[in-house]
Parts: sequence; structure tokens; C-alpha cells
Amino acid sequence: MNFIRKFFHTPTPEEMSAASTKAQTIIKENAVAVFSKSYCPYCQASKKLLDDVGAKYFAIELDKVDDGAAIQNALEEISGQRTVPNIYIGGKHIGGNSDLQAKKGELKSLLQSVGAA
Repeated sequence: MNFIRKFFHTPTPEEMSAASTKAQTIIKENAVAVFSKSYCPYCQASKKLLDDVGAKYFAIELDKVDDGAAIQNALEEISGQRTVPNIYIGGKHIGGNSDLQAKKGELKSLLQSVGAA
């Protein structure tokens, strides 16, 4: 029942404000930030690529935290993207898995430039 309530819960304005602050802090404090869901195959592919190139990154599994829905809503306001993975490198929105995969050739140098390699 708690899962269902959490799934259909609409965040209050206070929860949205706190979630927006949390998301912005994660983006600012981590050279690479991945907003993910544990069961998402695209999220897993993105994290695998980052692992394969030796990236240091912070991943938050939105389905595993109480404010995950509010953070996902906040990310839509921040970047215009609601889907996961929602990836930031050096504070800049990269996009999702397909966007990250498209940068595969330049990823190592991009990560080095932000100190995440």
C-alpha cells in the first residue's frame, strides 16, 4: 500500500521546493550526477558506460528515495527532461542514455575536464 501511495503521491509545493534544492545541490556538488531508477535498463546502460571509462559519478536511484517523485518533477523544471537517466556533467545537462552514448568518443576527455576521470 505504501508503494502505491508513493507512486501516486503528488508533491506539495514545499516538497517541490526542497526537491529542487536537493537536485540542484547534487548537480553542483558532483562532477557527474546521474538521476536514475534501479530497474531502468537505460539507466543501467549509462552507469555501465561511466563505469567502463572509469568515471567518478554520483547516482541517485529515484525509486529508492522518499522524495524521488518530487526530484523527478524538479528535474523537469530544471532541464526540461523528466525521463531517466537524467545526466549532468560539470553542472551541464547532458541528457539521457542515448545522449551519453553519442558522446562515447569524447567522454574520457569531457570527464577529465571536470575532474571525474
